[in-house]
Amino acid sequence: MSIIRPFKGIRPQKELAASIAALPYDVYTSEEARTVVQAEPRSFLKIDRAETLLPPGTDMYAHLVYETARDTLNEMIRDGSFVQDDTSCYYIYALTMNERTQTGLVGCASIDDYMNGVILRHENTLEAKELDRIRHIDVCSAQTGPIFLTHRPDSALRLILDQIKHQENPLYDFTGSDGIRHQVWKISFPDTIRHISDLYAQMPKLYIADGHHRAASAVKVGLKRRNADPGFTGSEEYNFFLSVLFPSDELKIYSYDRVVTDMNRCTFASFLDKIKDGFEIGETMPGPYRPVNKGEFGVYSDGTWYRIKAKTQLLSDHPVRGLDVSILQEYILAPVLGIRDPKTDSRIRFIGEIKGLTALERAADISGGIAFSMYPTSMEELLRIADAGMLMPPKSTWFEPKLRSGLFIHRF
Repeated sequence: MSIIRPFKGIRPQKELAASIAALPYDVYTSEEARTVVQAEPRSFLKIDRAETLLPPGTDMYAHLVYETARDTLNEMIRDGSFVQDDTSCYYIYALTMNERTQTGLVGCASIDDYMNGVILRHENTLEAKELDRIRHIDVCSAQTGPIFLTHRPDSALRLILDQIKHQENPLYDFTGSDGIRHQVWKISFPDTIRHISDLYAQMPKLYIADGHHRAASAVKVGLKRRNADPGFTGSEEYNFFLSVLFPSDELKIYSYDRVVTDMNRCTFASFLDKIKDGFEIGETMPGPYRPVNKGEFGVYSDGTWYRIKAKTQLLSDHPVRGLDVSILQEYILAPVLGIRDPKTDSRIRFIGEIKGLTALERAADISGGIAFSMYPTSMEELLRIADAGMLMPPKSTWFEPKLRSGLFIHRF
């Protein structure tokens, strides 16, 4: 069973929600985050990336950065920019992008469910990224960015959320500069809260879609607080982490394209020759090419696009080895281009599909390298891998739209 429970959310004043809400901290470089905060002084990035409030050149991992985040959050609560609900609530968070809406429930998930395998992951985490969020959560005594969870569709839960959306006025309803609409409703009626909690209790598994580092960090802070609290009961707020839970059939995964910044002493012609035993090499394409079928790849270098297709002998029913990102890594990136470990090799870059094929071309042209456009991993592939207790290669999924930080804060 899955444990999801309501919380006393700290959230923006209605008229400030649009200016406070910010994209996740890790989609920006430090310089980009600083530019955003200068343009919008209320942006939640000044808390998620508090080095933006300190002199340029400040070490983003300095303890002063985390203290500044805590102090800034406290000041925004004191000055009324944020308010806290008096009772524990659930919230509905709907995001609309290109006329497609995904509707999730905002609540708190259990760190015990994460540790005992009720909440499944599909990616490894990097220690340095974990340590950053551990410090941020611990010093602020708050989770400021929600974990993006998913579950298999539940018709009863969907009915409840849809009824509330159609019958109640939203707390927030605004459209960001990127065209994404954000709507939030509050659920405070005790019977409805109990019903929702009971429905989640019947779900055997939940899945992390995005936010693996934030989830791991929240769990480690919770365990640290437990160790410092010999009288803990398990009901304390630090035993739970802020989450938004969406049904899997409402989500869309975009591809994560690859650029290798050199050809590993190959010409484009010799590269194509080296892969011809495993891949069908199509004709040159008249323009940028995005694969339309699983097992296909677009390949670009020096102004030319090719479509290639993995031959039958490379395909696999194995949950991980059958992924297109795995086929590319095993049969092209490693043996031909020398990318043995994509997590650490500085010659590979990852570019989300949402940034477009021209960004892929530009990156390859600037470096004199080679680019690969990918067919996206499916939600069913993600769930299958997580159910099997396996992990995907790095940068296998790109979710859009991104959840905004600053709309919900869970303090403990």
